[in-house]
Amino acid sequence: MPFRDLIDFSDIPAGEWDELCSLARSIRRSPHRYSSACAGKILATLFYEPSTRTQLSFQAAMQKLGGTVIGFSDPNVSSVSKGETLRDTIKIVSTYADVAVMRNPVEGAAYAASLYCRVPLINAGDGGHLHPTQTMADMFTISDEKGRCDNLSIGMCGDLKNGRTVHSLSKALSSHHGNTFYLISTAELEMPEFSVRLLSSGDNRVVFCRTIDECIDKLDVLYMTRIQRERFASESDYRSQAGIYVLDSDKMSRAKKDLIVLHPLPKVDEITYEVDDDERARYFEQAENALYLRMALILTLCENYPQKTGFREIPTRPAAARYCSNPMCVSNHERYLPELTFEKDGKRYCRYCEHEC
Repeated sequence: MPFRDLIDFSDIPAGEWDELCSLARSIRRSPHRYSSACAGKILATLFYEPSTRTQLSFQAAMQKLGGTVIGFSDPNVSSVSKGETLRDTIKIVSTYADVAVMRNPVEGAAYAASLYCRVPLINAGDGGHLHPTQTMADMFTISDEKGRCDNLSIGMCGDLKNGRTVHSLSKALSSHHGNTFYLISTAELEMPEFSVRLLSSGDNRVVFCRTIDECIDKLDVLYMTRIQRERFASESDYRSQAGIYVLDSDKMSRAKKDLIVLHPLPKVDEITYEVDDDERARYFEQAENALYLRMALILTLCENYPQKTGFREIPTRPAAARYCSNPMCVSNHERYLPELTFEKDGKRYCRYCEHEC
């Protein structure tokens, strides 16, 4: 498999994605066949912010494959609390493990860490930027339930500004055709420009909505998200947005019979309890699918990179280099990082966080 790290879902070529899905289905059918597939291998889990499903899912995935897990779930109990840089942490930890998974509240942190990591690195979420293994579960579930990922009407609802899951899913779905995306949010929480640009590419269409009622009867897929308290500057800012979007049985009564409702979880108050019992609610199956896909991913990376790969050559940072205009970009927090950009459609973007320079 040609990809070394999984920073973005687009790192996985189409053919390899099909192979990962096939492997995940095989593991789902016969998990006992893979119970020692990663015996002797070590997964390092570096979680710089709270996580339940993602962290436990990765730990369970490695243990179900017969491997072991090291790492931390709170940077305050690691050398990070002493001021250790991201570069130094990942250099050291990657000498202990065969594969690493990292969650960090800073955008672009996963890509930055991959520059210094000796082993394959998996992005488990970098701030409000991307969450590729959640996208794997999302795409897999949509494909399983609808039989395709194109020519669909897809609603995304809630915190579209800060939600890394919808940003990551948007990138993945933008390569498919004939979709109509209904972006349901308040003006304050609209999808960022870089994601809207991707969704509008090709023959896809974007429709902005302020309420679920505007489009519920048109949707094949509804992707609900919570309003993320931890991304707001103050409690009052959060309260001004919380509770605006609630999916209940009344709204579901006006939806298509074959609608599927997805959610990256955790959900708070945006889906009422009675919707959990609706057969169109598929978010618990979505979470289970994530386990099998993470098992497939870990196994694939361990098999293709059985030896530590050595450090990459990193360009030095010139004294006159500029810093990213996005204050949440990792390059503004880890000041030694080289200035890395890319150009698209005549504009220049930061390689770490993908914001326009």
